[in-house]
Parts: sequence; C-alpha cells; structure tokens
Amino acid sequence: MAYMVIRHKVKDYDAWKVGFDNAIDIRKAGGEKSFRIFQLVDDRNDVVAIFEWDSLDNAKKFVDSPELREAMEKAGVSEEPKVNFLEEVAQGTT
Repeated sequence: MAYMVIRHKVKDYDAWKVGFDNAIDIRKAGGEKSFRIFQLVDDRNDVVAIFEWDSLDNAKKFVDSPELREAMEKAGVSEEPKVNFLEEVAQGTT
C-alpha cells in the first residue's frame, strides 16, 4: 500500500467537506482505499488529509489528474496543496 498526505487551506471547511464527499467516486476509481481528515486545532480551514492508495503510481496519477484539480476548485481549496507520498515502514502500538 501507498499513502499520500495533502495539506491545504480551504475557504470554508463545511463547504469543502461536501465537495470532498461528492468526489468519492473519482477518488475510489483512482485507487483510493481509505482516508482520514484532520484540521489544525487553531484553524479549522487548514486541512490535512491522509489517504491510503492501492499503489504509488495510482496516487501520483490522481494528484496530476484534471478531475482532482476541478474537484478541489469546486470545493473551495484556496491555495496550492502540499502533497507528500509515503511508504509505511513500521507499525506498532504502545
């Protein structure tokens, strides 16, 4: 599995979340397996999303897709996202 972390500012979290939810079909078709959404404690419009993907190649293709750009614009993303790709190397509980 591959992981992708995206951080960006949005104009209005509630409106952004509706747009995010509406884009589930294009994300799933691109290879997304799961997601987790976080907000900065002092700025709910600063969003961090962690996605699990079926492959690193599919995650990278999705980030470059016009469908993602269109969905982000409609949802109210207000700045260029910061995207990082991750590979899990360890896991545990404490």
